[in-house]
Amino acid sequence: MFRTFGVVLTAATVALTGGLTAASAVEPAFVASPTASLTPFPCPPALPMGGRATGATTTSLTFSYWITLSPPCGYDPPITVSLFTSQEDSEQWRDPVAEGVSGRDRHGTITVEGLTPDTAYWFRFSDPEGNRDPYVFGGPARTLPQSACDATAVVDAGWSGGFVATVTVRNTGDEPLDGWRVSWRWSGDERVQSVWGGVVEVTGTDVTVRNAAYNGTVSVEGSTTFGLLAAASVPPDAVSVTCGR
Repeated sequence: MFRTFGVVLTAATVALTGGLTAASAVEPAFVASPTASLTPFPCPPALPMGGRATGATTTSLTFSYWITLSPPCGYDPPITVSLFTSQEDSEQWRDPVAEGVSGRDRHGTITVEGLTPDTAYWFRFSDPEGNRDPYVFGGPARTLPQSACDATAVVDAGWSGGFVATVTVRNTGDEPLDGWRVSWRWSGDERVQSVWGGVVEVTGTDVTVRNAAYNGTVSVEGSTTFGLLAAASVPPDAVSVTCGR
């Protein structure tokens, strides 16, 4: 019976040894499994940034941008906007004609100056590392056409509490001017009290004067005027105005 027990014990030892051997056979797979954690975390299903044209003058375009994701899935500011004169050039990022750079904000605006009046531009965005955003293909964004008129304002007289000024409107186009509009923005506490030779509209600090019924038509190289009386604690030395139709 002792021998029988020995046989049983020996068999159990063999079985246990076999179990350890089997475990050791799969050990490399268990050791290798942590390498799966080195796989990069997937980026969320969202565009890394967005942007659009939000303003224009005759020689500038303003763009709003917003960055939603940081590296490696997105970008860090500053952001550069590059302008192109055709959609094909923008798609191939070929021959940019102008650029503007943002500040350090993750959302803000970029204004590009020195552009050609009444011209269409397409735009793309990139980051300081030279990474070009592949998603935002913007345009066309068009600068405003050259104004057909010009306006200048002269402060004729000023006193403590107010001033009077004359504004001259000139036709700088190549055809008669049929209607005009002069606009400006007060920089202090100025306010219009009366206008003659035009029809005034005031919204906060923004002022617009349109032609009267009798002086809306201005011949080529011709001019007309209107006057205004304004209240102000300190009369300005000058008033900067713009003219358009």
